[in-house]
Amino acid sequence: MQRIPGNVRRVARTVTVSLLVVASASCRSRPESAGGPYGDIVAQAVPAVEKAVGLQFKTPPRIEVRSKEQVRDYVLKQLADTATMRAIAGQSAAYKLLGMIPDTLDLSKLMTRLLEEQIVGFYDPETKVLYIVQGSPKESAQVIVTHELVHALQDQYVNLDSIQKLTGDNDRQSAQQAVFEGEAVYEQIHAMLGPGNIAVAMPGGWDRVRQTIRDNQAAMPVYASAPMVIQETLVFPYLSGAEFVRNFRAREPGKVPFRDLPVSTSQILHQNEFFDKRVAPTPVSFAPVPSVATTYSNDLGEFETRLYLYQHLNDVDEAARGASGWNGDRYVTWNTPSGPAIAWATVWLTPARAADFYELMQQVATAREPAKHGRSEKVTTGMVDGRPVVLLVDTPAGIAPPISVRDVRLGKTP
Repeated sequence: MQRIPGNVRRVARTVTVSLLVVASASCRSRPESAGGPYGDIVAQAVPAVEKAVGLQFKTPPRIEVRSKEQVRDYVLKQLADTATMRAIAGQSAAYKLLGMIPDTLDLSKLMTRLLEEQIVGFYDPETKVLYIVQGSPKESAQVIVTHELVHALQDQYVNLDSIQKLTGDNDRQSAQQAVFEGEAVYEQIHAMLGPGNIAVAMPGGWDRVRQTIRDNQAAMPVYASAPMVIQETLVFPYLSGAEFVRNFRAREPGKVPFRDLPVSTSQILHQNEFFDKRVAPTPVSFAPVPSVATTYSNDLGEFETRLYLYQHLNDVDEAARGASGWNGDRYVTWNTPSGPAIAWATVWLTPARAADFYELMQQVATAREPAKHGRSEKVTTGMVDGRPVVLLVDTPAGIAPPISVRDVRLGKTP
């Protein structure tokens, strides 16, 4: 998770089923052909996907059917991977310390239940096979196959597995995931309904698509019961990614969006930072501190910084305003004799943006105070290499914050 670790994220195809409402009404069925129970769907979808994406398959895509039990075993195997377990544990601890998920939540179990609830098919970059769950309805399979064939085609031109296995840079991985999933959503609609279909061509068409996805997701019990940050990080690649790809196609006709990938969710949220200014995040790190033995380190990115503010202030506009101007972050967790601790440093484009965020962080601290039994939270701000930085340090009560703004290090912007 952060959003989901790469080797788990590749099976979290949450939107394909949701788009059934958009797509199924206009899809025309064709007589079944040879090649397994879904051979006719593949035969129909392959040329449509190639035309929509603008690339041809180098090798024929493979499709195999798996039982629900086999898919569950696959999910559990991914979750049991040592690197995945370490990432989930680290991200879970950070989210809990930041107040974004309940202290009692078992994130690994939740992810298993979420994936079991939502997976109907997926493309696996390791095996190069598109898997469909046995017994999937024909119309569902048509949507799934079309969506996942886009991923199979992407994988023949760029190594999806290497991108999904990025570590320690959640923000970059989330942004690039948004391009791949966004393209799959956009080209899925294009391939199944045509580029001028009514679902997206009419005014407000994309808003209807977004709302349909959200409504259908909310109807899934496990998803609906998940914390807000889990819900939003799951759908972000599909919703915001599809909008990014839609604009990319309009601005860069004839090109494919994964040749030149965004490096931050800020470039997905503020697309002028990708298409016009190319504003890249500043690398953030911490100098070694003798009393801090880091247990986990990662970044949130602008999107999850926005979610953090919304989680505690419950104001969408304030959360978006407060996160705007984000230009890099890094958090580290460590253990103290009295419990876990976290330090989270953010760097901002301007002092005014940093001041806005600092003010909202004070409001967050006030809002969290009733629930922070036995803990101490300190928010400070300062300049590092001429750049404004805001630092949050959360420790067990009685433990003096061992990290200060002077321990924050900024790298060179690429």
